[in-house]
Amino acid sequence: MSLKEKISEELLLEEEVATQNEIVLYNDDVNTFDHVIDTLIYACEHTAEQAEQCSLIVHYKGKCTVKTGGYDDLKPQCSKLLEAGLSAEIV
Repeated sequence: MSLKEKISEELLLEEEVATQNEIVLYNDDVNTFDHVIDTLIYACEHTAEQAEQCSLIVHYKGKCTVKTGGYDDLKPQCSKLLEAGLSAEIV
């Protein structure tokens, strides 16, 4: 691989990392653990274990990144969380 190809590949990798967004889920005093877990499984395609862990982190820390990816991929998932009454945003 030439130096030019290597630099080009590194720039593409940096660009890909830079375009990653996150869905951050925030704690509230309204939703039950079961509702949060079920919604994460439905909206973000989490396993039951992932969803349970995220719900505990949100409860004790106040927020948790529940999904990472490109904005266009995350937007419909975040919308599902919001429609279910959860507090979330894409950052």
